[in-house]
Amino acid sequence: MATLSLVPTSTLASSSLGRVNRYSGMAFASSVKEIKGDGNLPKLVLTSTHGEAEIYLFGGCVTSWKVASGKDLLFVRPDAVFNGQKPISGGIPHCFPQFGPGPMQQHGFARNMNWSVVDSENVEGNPVVTLELKDGPYSRSMWDFSFQALYKVTLNKSSLSTELIITNTDKKQFSFCTALHTYFHASVTGASVKGLKGCKTLNKDPDPMNPLEGKEERDVITFPGFVDCIYLDAPNVLHLDNGLGDIITVKNTNWSDTVLWNPYQQMEACYRDFVCVENAKIGKVQLEPEQSWTAIQHLSID
Repeated sequence: MATLSLVPTSTLASSSLGRVNRYSGMAFASSVKEIKGDGNLPKLVLTSTHGEAEIYLFGGCVTSWKVASGKDLLFVRPDAVFNGQKPISGGIPHCFPQFGPGPMQQHGFARNMNWSVVDSENVEGNPVVTLELKDGPYSRSMWDFSFQALYKVTLNKSSLSTELIITNTDKKQFSFCTALHTYFHASVTGASVKGLKGCKTLNKDPDPMNPLEGKEERDVITFPGFVDCIYLDAPNVLHLDNGLGDIITVKNTNWSDTVLWNPYQQMEACYRDFVCVENAKIGKVQLEPEQSWTAIQHLSID
């Protein structure tokens, strides 16, 4: 069984200055606004003196993280569709309650559903929002359980943090897998990742249905061609050189695994411009009724 982080969901609602709840039409914090994005989909814009982030409520998907220089460190594919039906291809999509292929649709349903805003804060000039996803007829058609997902996004100076809390609100046990499928803007020929040496690997190239077990021997992992590899029991700190002059530190708490992906010529139009470094929980998490599981991702640049 996966290690549980049994954190009461109320920890997301700690007392802070600038808090504005988004219940019954209440206003957002001053550093957060809702506008119409691509395809007229609702989009949150988090703004501070040191950067900006954008989050689509469809899929609860962070699509942009701009630092003070104006550079966007995330990547949205040019073939991304904003129609409220197909998942948004880029940014930080959710994979829940399934990672990859399986009994339900690819990567589960969380990236195909509308999330709601339940909290908005302005903490010392740093915008913070909390989104919520609950079960409904669409999710239950694939996964017949009652659940709550809370997703807290914080824009700080030179960093973007997310906290995901999954709570079993059903009367029976359930299990799930999950990941943050983060797309980073990159020059694929110059991009590299450090920190995974020694990890057990499940390499999905050449056969994704029968991954090859192995061990990572490289200090520096590059993307010379198609890459689709799972790193089990990965360390909680990695370093991504995006090949564009930025070193991005990827820290996590309770995301036990890492996935590296680049589709190479399967996506001829854009594979040169991004790499995916994904925090994941590949092994199933089991939750009893009222139990919660929490994981944190912290992205930062120097």
